Amino acid sequence: MTILVTGGAGFIGSNFVLDWLGQSDEPVVNLDKLTYAGNLQNLASLQGDSRHVFVKADIGDYDLILSLLKQHGIRAVVNFAAESHVDRSIHGPEDFIQTNIVGSFRLLEAVRAYWNGLQPAAKDEFHFLHVSTDEVYGSLEKQDPPFAETHQYQPNSPYSASKAASDHLVRAYHHTYGLPVLTTNCSNNYGPYHFPEKLIPLCIQNALTGKPLPIYGDGQQIRDWLYVKDHCSAIRRVLEAGRVGEVYNVGGWNEKANLDVVNTLCAILDELKPRTDGKSYAEQITYVTDRPGHDRRYAIDASKLERELGWRPAETFETGIRKTVQWYLDHQAWVENVVSGDYQSWVEKNYSDRVA
Repeated sequence: MTILVTGGAGFIGSNFVLDWLGQSDEPVVNLDKLTYAGNLQNLASLQGDSRHVFVKADIGDYDLILSLLKQHGIRAVVNFAAESHVDRSIHGPEDFIQTNIVGSFRLLEAVRAYWNGLQPAAKDEFHFLHVSTDEVYGSLEKQDPPFAETHQYQPNSPYSASKAASDHLVRAYHHTYGLPVLTTNCSNNYGPYHFPEKLIPLCIQNALTGKPLPIYGDGQQIRDWLYVKDHCSAIRRVLEAGRVGEVYNVGGWNEKANLDVVNTLCAILDELKPRTDGKSYAEQITYVTDRPGHDRRYAIDASKLERELGWRPAETFETGIRKTVQWYLDHQAWVENVVSGDYQSWVEKNYSDRVA
């Protein structure tokens, strides 16, 4: 038995592959296009491991996907492949449409063709698990209940709109063609191997290099924070026992304002790697012009996942964020390799026109 993981060199995907092979001998065919966020260094510990087969390719390559499915007798597909950064989607939405919508469609078509050709027993065992985001649900007011799986889709950015479209395609392929699908919608992930364009790794790296810690607007945007390894364990559980056709929200039960998250990071860094001048890293916090259309609050109700499948996160925000900071302190060589010229150009593009 073998599974296919798409986007398996990215942040969440690589954590999933590493955790999967840390607990199972079932091989993984790992397909990733290796765009800026895909990084084979994340998977360096698997070099020479026969259980891990890496293929550099696009999920939109129908013929290659179908060939891999047949060649390896794939029994499940876990789809992480996506463009996922809201700011990048504002600057250049077309990549998001091509990968998240067109790419997902072509992947589904290849999977459907493969699944239709399976023997009845293998057909019954096959699953396609689509990993999505809470951002498809839109924004919440402070007093609103968290997003449940039945919440209306109200995406507000090109990124979330493209992910919402892919979710709808997955649902349609189940209801129209009978494809055995599962969908997970997760809250904000953080942890090892997180590309340093997102809030937590960006602020850790900027703090250590003496740069400003940019806070959009008033910093009171609220997110539910999910440690990436908890997310991986939830996906494994859904793949193992989830009901075909169902959606499962995955959250950390940790609603935090962005400013509070950054202050927590600063306090941990003050303890673990103090500034040479004795001042707090919090002095580097800088308020900048807010993101256009910035959603005010996301919150996930993950009670269905607990009720039906017995899953709860193992980490609190306090334990998970400390592990994350320590990981970045211990892996500065990884960060230095990731922070390339292309990355610096992106940071300049995104932040240069934001007035402090």
